[in-house]
Amino acid sequence: MQYLYALVIYLLTPVILLHLLWRGLRNRAYLRRWPERFGIIHPPAGGGIVIHAVSVGEVNAASPLVRELRNRYPNAPLTVTTFTPTGSERVTSLFGDQVFHSYAPLDLPGAVQRFYDRLNPRLVIIMETEIWPNLYRIAERRDIPVIIANARISEKSLRGYRTLQPLTGRVLESVDGVAAQTETDAARLRTCGVPPDRIHVVGSLKFDVSVAPSLLEQAEFIRVRWGASRSVVIAASTHEGDDEVILPAFAEVLERLPDALLVLVPRHPERFSRAAQLARQQGFSVEQRSNTDVCDPATQCFVIDTMGELLRYCAAANVAVVGGSFEAVGGHNVLEPAALGKPVVIGPHMFNFEEITQHMVQRKAAVQVSDWNELSRTLIRLLQDPAASDTMGQAGLKLIEEGRGALQHTLAMIRLLLDD
Repeated sequence: MQYLYALVIYLLTPVILLHLLWRGLRNRAYLRRWPERFGIIHPPAGGGIVIHAVSVGEVNAASPLVRELRNRYPNAPLTVTTFTPTGSERVTSLFGDQVFHSYAPLDLPGAVQRFYDRLNPRLVIIMETEIWPNLYRIAERRDIPVIIANARISEKSLRGYRTLQPLTGRVLESVDGVAAQTETDAARLRTCGVPPDRIHVVGSLKFDVSVAPSLLEQAEFIRVRWGASRSVVIAASTHEGDDEVILPAFAEVLERLPDALLVLVPRHPERFSRAAQLARQQGFSVEQRSNTDVCDPATQCFVIDTMGELLRYCAAANVAVVGGSFEAVGGHNVLEPAALGKPVVIGPHMFNFEEITQHMVQRKAAVQVSDWNELSRTLIRLLQDPAASDTMGQAGLKLIEEGRGALQHTLAMIRLLLDD
């Protein structure tokens, strides 16, 4: 099966490169740094720790782990890899030159060999269950331990892995440790082939998010500019299909609250102009972040067409709507707005965060809605009832506090492998 996989991945490589070229038509960052895709990198030092985080969400989840590893292993060089330019930008904005960053190699045997030759890592940490067979198997042959951190697997992904069980099962048998988010994730990973004694349920690293005082100061400055009494909704990490629900819902909000503001944050840069266009078609007065850091009072929709600024605008909002949940994308991180004390509203499709979503809804820290009509009613209610909003926000903060601990458990697993 491994040889068949190698043949398939070689045959698919031209398709993958064409996909990168196509993405590059809308985001030119996809056209740069192609040698890294083939393992041709120039790290300042080897013998350290590699953390693979595909894109922005995984990088954000990895950030507390990266900071703790830097503190605990100051002499171990840290490399953070991503697959997307947005992930790359997030690594740079969070860590600057404190870590070495490159794109992860395509899962070609030669590319992975070159990658490991240049880095010679002591440990590889994969964020959130990315199964790249050659990356895992070549690490095994070189006696490089592999840990899956913040591991989660949706029912949809489980069905896909089951169809490739002869391959994925053998790959996952080689994993040295898995820090699963929930008991459900642990059970699914056992089904996929991870040895039960190597799985530890530790919770989500996203509960260990910390809010910097400087972020709150920035949010306070933004609120003063917007107007402290103005009702502000942030729609975070939206995809195609989300905006078509959120924008009509917000039009209903404006009927009741004419001075309200929608802060619209598309997930991917290639959708920035499209999101602004949709907002204008809805009849809103639109301003874009690339033109100003704080929109004027006449603006009804402020489109954040820059990267890495979601949290500061979320901290300045009254209510957070989480994108990726009104189409079958599976949702995005609901814990970041909760950590900022914001009431959270989500759509029906949250299968990537199903257990966390259930906890949020059960604890009344979040409201799940089914369509734009229900969304508009929920937003109006929360914006007109600050006490109810505050109660939801406090429930989210309490849930965050109770959920902390995944970071320390994950570090303990890492310590057992690094300190042997």
